[in-house]
Amino acid sequence: MTSIKKFQVTFDCAEPERVARFWCEVLGYVVPPPPEGFASWDDFDRSLPPERQGASFACTDPSGEGPRLYFQRVPEGRVVKNRVHLDVRAGTGLVGEERLATLKAERDRLVALGAVCVQVLVADGFNESCIAMQDVEGNEFCLD
Repeated sequence: MTSIKKFQVTFDCAEPERVARFWCEVLGYVVPPPPEGFASWDDFDRSLPPERQGASFACTDPSGEGPRLYFQRVPEGRVVKNRVHLDVRAGTGLVGEERLATLKAERDRLVALGAVCVQVLVADGFNESCIAMQDVEGNEFCLD
């Protein structure tokens, strides 16, 4: 029998701190404390060689239950649809109009943070409503 493993979700992006702070707001995550010996992440970043400054950032679930999110700078932009995406469970346990209203309220909150609404998928008798979104750098995710 295999044991359950912790995992990290890694995002390739152009601006790691910007994308990380967006996801902190989406999920209620926090930026972990800076490494020992540094008063802030800015102090730590300034200690790195110029080419490594701003190259990565991370955020964590304050409860310790969810995965760590890691954001790394890459030179290329995203050119195709993600093969994997996050479903942000904003409407768990809700159905019908109550679910759709909750999802739309969360959509509006995230759009104000820089997200883009791609498509509202209304319940069809088989699937419940969900909303396809993009984060501040165009990575797809769903409000579910």
